[in-house]
Amino acid sequence: MEIKSLTLHTNNLKKMREFYVDTFGFPLLMEDENSFRIGIGSSELEFTSENVEGHPYYHFAFNIFANKFEEAKSWVKERVQLNVRDGEDEVYFSHFQAHALYFYDPAGNIVEFISRPLTAKKGEGSFSIEGILNISEIGLTVADAISAGEKLIEVGINERDNDPLSSTSLNFMGEKSKGIFIILNQPGREWIFSNKLSAIYPMEITTTNNSKIVLNSEHILEVYQGQKNEL
Repeated sequence: MEIKSLTLHTNNLKKMREFYVDTFGFPLLMEDENSFRIGIGSSELEFTSENVEGHPYYHFAFNIFANKFEEAKSWVKERVQLNVRDGEDEVYFSHFQAHALYFYDPAGNIVEFISRPLTAKKGEGSFSIEGILNISEIGLTVADAISAGEKLIEVGINERDNDPLSSTSLNFMGEKSKGIFIILNQPGREWIFSNKLSAIYPMEITTTNNSKIVLNSEHILEVYQGQKNEL
């Protein structure tokens, strides 16, 4: 399973377009008065202001070349201030041998760049926007993570280590060999390298195994693959 496309809500569409297209240089694939869509390597990311409520924010991550973390970090720091925790502006996940950095975008989303040597390919030359490979993670916050996880398992999106689903911990749903996950969780967990707690906001995820996961404005999760299942 890979994340083919992701749609998120924002109440700050103009600044978000300037940030991702003008400042970072992501390719603009589509735009209208209520939305814009950019290419994230082999994935697509859309922001929409249609029917937006409140001030939605999310945590999502982008995979980068396995051997380009330090170059990518310098490249990002030329464009935005990195988030800091305990005096550090990066983290090393020893169980994945992965390096990650974090920053906020204008909507307050917690954006992560992560280099996963065990799963990502290596790049040549200087780091550029082409060194961002795909959407690596999206935090999916729901009222009932166990029931939601069961619906994802039904369409072949399993817990990373086949561990039991949890209502108190993060559930990494996806294939470890690809380094791409839906991070299933319940409200109130602090997102790493931020001062923000996970909260329920609408989103739509389309995967390469032809699944569609939709969390609507009523906080109802719908999972489609052949038939529609509602949570």
